[in-house]
Amino acid sequence: MTANTSKGITYPQSTDHTRLWEHLQNLATTADGIIAGSADVQVFTANGTWTRPVGALWVIVEVQAAGGGSGGTPATAASQGTSSPGGSGGEYARGILTAAGAGASQAITVGAGGTGGSAGANAGNNGGNSSFGALITAIGGSGSQAGASGSSSSSVSLAGADGGSGGSGGDFRMQGGDGGCSQCMNGFPVKLNNGGGSYFAGVQRSSGISVGGTGGISGNSYGGGASGASAGPSQAAQAGAAGADGCVIVTTFKA
Repeated sequence: MTANTSKGITYPQSTDHTRLWEHLQNLATTADGIIAGSADVQVFTANGTWTRPVGALWVIVEVQAAGGGSGGTPATAASQGTSSPGGSGGEYARGILTAAGAGASQAITVGAGGTGGSAGANAGNNGGNSSFGALITAIGGSGSQAGASGSSSSSVSLAGADGGSGGSGGDFRMQGGDGGCSQCMNGFPVKLNNGGGSYFAGVQRSSGISVGGTGGISGNSYGGGASGASAGPSQAAQAGAAGADGCVIVTTFKA
């Protein structure tokens, strides 16, 4: 007569008179079926379908949402400067699931980076959400507002976009990094408008202090927000840039 542990290992009971080597063989066979022997790693950078591998024991799912785009800036007069804030990074979420909990298959959604605002006073767009079926969802980073102009006798400051947050599922999540603020002082753009970082991506630098016009810089992969645009006096309108796409990574440990 035999019984099973809570982890599924079969062991003999005192009334079992099977030979010792048979007990050891049975123990080794059952243990082999519940101890991880290999890992299957699937990285999704576009929408797709995850199918549970044969022999799956448990599954680690990492979901990274996309970053937000940055706003554009209007044309400036001789005494004006302008700068748009940075877009924010996308949210990250992770879940550890049993094979049964992960299901036989799941639809994978990978968020697309938010597009940048076109040249002129146009806001950037939010990054797309990423998800592992209905089990885990991460929220995309916010696009930044459009740039505003400050004159030689005034200053203007605009807040960067808030990092993506508020998703569902999983056992750990991290908010995306906020975008940097934009500021113009006495008609001169002071470039503090970096793109927000994410779990996988570093902060995207601003393009430096310049009286000339510069567009935004696209966010770093995966899930980073775009840095903002700027222009000094007597410059043409500038466009923002796109945030980076997200990703979904599914690691399955198999017997």
